[in-house]
Amino acid sequence: MRIPLAKPAILDSDVEAVIRVLRTPNLAMGPGLAEFEQAIAAYLGSPFAVAVNSGTSALHLALRCLDLHEGDEVIVPSFAFAAIANVLLQERIAPVFVDIDQRTLNPTPAAIQAAIGPRTRAVLVVHTFGYPAEIDVIREITRGHKLRLIEDACEALGAEVRGKKVGSFGDAALFAFYPNKQITTGEGGILVTADPAVAHRAKLLRSQGKDDSLDWAGQHTEIGYSYRISDINCALGTAQLSRLDGRLEQRQKLAASYEARLRHHPAIRPPLSACPFGRISWFAYAVQLAENSTRQDRDRVWQSLLDRGIGAGRYFAPLHNQPLLQDRHRRSGSLAVTESVASRVLALPFFVGLTEDQIEEVCSTFLGLLTPT
Repeated sequence: MRIPLAKPAILDSDVEAVIRVLRTPNLAMGPGLAEFEQAIAAYLGSPFAVAVNSGTSALHLALRCLDLHEGDEVIVPSFAFAAIANVLLQERIAPVFVDIDQRTLNPTPAAIQAAIGPRTRAVLVVHTFGYPAEIDVIREITRGHKLRLIEDACEALGAEVRGKKVGSFGDAALFAFYPNKQITTGEGGILVTADPAVAHRAKLLRSQGKDDSLDWAGQHTEIGYSYRISDINCALGTAQLSRLDGRLEQRQKLAASYEARLRHHPAIRPPLSACPFGRISWFAYAVQLAENSTRQDRDRVWQSLLDRGIGAGRYFAPLHNQPLLQDRHRRSGSLAVTESVASRVLALPFFVGLTEDQIEEVCSTFLGLLTPT
């Protein structure tokens, strides 16, 4: 792509941080790992952080460490990344899908309240595209029903709700650092929690379930995983985290540039530009085509942009319609908004380093494709 959908912002200082690790014998499970975990925990105001090789692994550990079991139900949005469905099904936990608000693209507290049933054990909230969910209200609901609360903040590092960072509200939260995220470790993720027992168990499980506090002959007391992340990745993450607030401001400016060009066009609906109860951490710039548009209309525009060398993304195919979930989930009420939005959403190029000229080209090309010829 001449103008890619996403691109990591790597500085010379990031490269130097990685090289410094490569010159040591500590390429994995070393001081770089501890430094990254401590930096993330401090940034979020959370006591504990456990870094792993992906956000998906962090979610898996959260389910394990919060003692969710086969047959339990977890309330989730269907408008979400496939990792959620994969991990729940791997644990034989049934997702209960709820609809989303058509503007925030997040499930509402009312939808979550209505979905609670006798087998519900947890609520998994996604802060979609970095727009924060009403997580403080949802937390009160889960407390009232004695349910676990998990925050999927993989797209929302730095977002806030009433002055408090997302990821610090739930029993556990997860972030991801793939190259399209606000900061990157290349591949990687992290589980954060205020519960020392959850953090301790997550650290054991990420490295084959080995408990170094036990005698050598009996250190493996439960099934563990190879979810370790290298100090090389962590060094990159620590360097990038030091610039996060500046990155968020840059991304906010990019979103404002898009909105100035797109907000008055009758055939599209730009994303919300502000959150009345918090701060957006812009992960993607995802517009919706008009409500009378079809999936074929959106896909035609998407393919035409790609043909012109402009990156674009179709997020997200509804999980409840995926073949692997047939007869393996419950839905709470209609999912009409999810299905409508998913067929009309189109993500435009969005990354630090995107220029005004590039934004102008993207917008003029995009708007031209919406105009009948």
